[in-house]
Amino acid sequence: MENELIKGKVLKALIKFAIPIFAALFLQSLYGGADLLIVGQFAQTTDVSGVSTGTVLMQMVTMVITGLAMGITVYLGQKIGQGKRDEAGKAVGAGICLFAVIAIILTIILFGFAEPIAKLLHTPIEAFEPTVAYIRTCGLGMVFVVFYNLIGATFRGMGDSKTPLLTVLVAGIVNIVGDLILVSIFHLGALGAAIATVFAQAISVIISVLIIRKKQLPFIYKK
Repeated sequence: MENELIKGKVLKALIKFAIPIFAALFLQSLYGGADLLIVGQFAQTTDVSGVSTGTVLMQMVTMVITGLAMGITVYLGQKIGQGKRDEAGKAVGAGICLFAVIAIILTIILFGFAEPIAKLLHTPIEAFEPTVAYIRTCGLGMVFVVFYNLIGATFRGMGDSKTPLLTVLVAGIVNIVGDLILVSIFHLGALGAAIATVFAQAISVIISVLIIRKKQLPFIYKK
């Protein structure tokens, strides 16, 4: 794929590269939908409202992170295409530092200010506690959301858009299984849906790290 993007039929290569990206973004947006579907079947109405409100917030945050990660994809791809392996490695390192700071800030905001955020979202009083629990739990898992998008951006910068699609597909399956176990069996409601989502994101990060460690990287990365 790396060579196809700079040689031969570029349009065809770009389409093959873009389709997995769109599919991965679509699957990532279905996390909240799966949570709502399962919570709606096995939990109370207040839990459904809590998941619905929390999902809107988390999808907005995720889309912002995804947009920032696209910048790393573009810059990394440019440096690899120019053969500047040292600068490409520095781009990855800078991305790790930047996204680590973003993860810390988002964790503090979502966990520490979950109640004010729920009020700003005009959460119904009956669903206030489930909403706060959902936001706080997802806030604790923001490090996985942030670094999944960073690793995905790195893969795409190397010309590989299929691996991020594979990892998000696995995460989606894990999320559904987790929802079924925590919501239908343990009756944890909105909290269970949030835990399942965080766990699924953690699995996607672990798989991504294991895969990228086995790849021959087209850039020089130093601690």
